[in-house]
Amino acid sequence: MGAVLLFAFAAPAAAHGGSVGGPTSGIAIPSLTHGQMAVIHDYRGRILDLAARQQRTDLTFRRLMNYGNIQYSYCLWGLVPGSLRDEESPFNECSHAYLSAAQALLVYMREMGDQKQAVDALISDIDADMVRNQASFVMCRFSGEAFNTANVISPGWSGIFFHVPSLVTFAMLALLLTAGVLALAGPKARRRDDASGVNPV
Repeated sequence: MGAVLLFAFAAPAAAHGGSVGGPTSGIAIPSLTHGQMAVIHDYRGRILDLAARQQRTDLTFRRLMNYGNIQYSYCLWGLVPGSLRDEESPFNECSHAYLSAAQALLVYMREMGDQKQAVDALISDIDADMVRNQASFVMCRFSGEAFNTANVISPGWSGIFFHVPSLVTFAMLALLLTAGVLALAGPKARRRDDASGVNPV
């Protein structure tokens, strides 16, 4: 039980992708395949719920938890379209990072022994989904990349201009912000005109 997850956690941490040359003084976090990442994404909420109920914690637990949360925010909370499933997305690598951290956190909770029955049940559910979806065989260019809690992965900001879904998302956001600013500025301008006695044309 949990063979896929445990195999992934034991995978060599030396295989790097985009994070080559980054700090390695923290905790090594094994990579996920593209298919495994999609499955872990579906279970991330349940993993974090278990972590929140963990009565006994230690430094490793807290570092894995913090790293996953930091990476999640760096990745704009997974809100950018394509960040999870599109290998070309400038947010795909950081998605690998926070989801790899979620898996590592779950496996570490199993080693800690607290909530053992709940942790084992969740690992069994994830394992079954990974086998059902042949998740280990769905690869991408970040699938061989190991991460480290000392090395935060930022999105490829410059790549936004070459990735249409991301570009459209940020363009729409800019338009909404501009519209909001103009909507707020309109009443203020009218109040100033009324106060000065200027009648609008």
